[in-house]
Amino acid sequence: MEQDETGIEQVDADVGNIFEKIDTWLDGFFRLLPNLAVGLVVLLLFWFAAGWIGRLLARAGHKHDRPSLGDVGGALVRWAIIIVGVMLAITIIAPSVTPGDLFAGLGISSVAIGFAFKDILQNMLAGILILLRQPFEVGDQIVSGGFEGTVERIETRATLIKTYDGRRVVIPNADIYTDAVTVNTAYDTRRSQYDIQIGCSDDFDRACKIMVETCTQVDGVLGDPAPEALPWSMDADGNTVRLRWWTKSPRADVVQVFARVIKEVYNALDAKGVDMPYPTRMVLFHDQTEETDGDRNAQREGWPANADGKNPRAARIETALSRRGDAGDKAETPA
Repeated sequence: MEQDETGIEQVDADVGNIFEKIDTWLDGFFRLLPNLAVGLVVLLLFWFAAGWIGRLLARAGHKHDRPSLGDVGGALVRWAIIIVGVMLAITIIAPSVTPGDLFAGLGISSVAIGFAFKDILQNMLAGILILLRQPFEVGDQIVSGGFEGTVERIETRATLIKTYDGRRVVIPNADIYTDAVTVNTAYDTRRSQYDIQIGCSDDFDRACKIMVETCTQVDGVLGDPAPEALPWSMDADGNTVRLRWWTKSPRADVVQVFARVIKEVYNALDAKGVDMPYPTRMVLFHDQTEETDGDRNAQREGWPANADGKNPRAARIETALSRRGDAGDKAETPA
């Protein structure tokens, strides 16, 4: 840096130094070309090996009737092999970087990633545990978190179900793994029930026999276990019988058979003369705006007149008369 005649400092560009730096960089690049080629070849080998092993695991999962576990396991193994290949390629290209340095950096990065993606990693771990323990499978009908439907796919982050009205619900795996889940199709058969009320004077045994015989003949009701009708309670409006029957566990079978059972049992009870009562209530409205209010000999609603003819006045009339009397006394009081 020099000063001109006016005293202003000027920067002299050393062109030779710049070209020397560029030449040094080029020399270093050409020296690294063999390492770059070897590292690229190693990375490609690991890439293709990861894809082949991932597809092999996926096919194994499909072969053992666990396609979701095969797909997820293949994807995890594939990415693990690719990460190892990238680390090995870096050590080949830059020999000064040791595998220990990479693993140390990976450990620090994994902690930071774990805090940043806590929910994602939690769902991923829950998804792996669900696929390993297999509490339900693709195609099962489950109830979870207030949603009910058929399991379409189990992914590492969430489980996808299709509701019975044709909607898709994505439920995080952590919620499914930690909350209660009802698997409606875990077993081949499923029991349904319905409470039927009969008249208080009807015979329990006769009504139960009619229900069981009718239910047995309904298409879709299983014979083993056989339907049963149990006297369940004695209520104010009638006696209650609980009818139980078994069907196939899928939702369509349960709903369709349920509708047929209710229809056929109602028709059979009605044809046999069994009373099916319904609640009856009587409500009396007392109109308190008429002039006859309080006079039980004249009013249209309320209690009948007393035998002695002395009928008490309504409370509001007594109150009004007492207020009038108080007002009259005050008016007669001299000032």
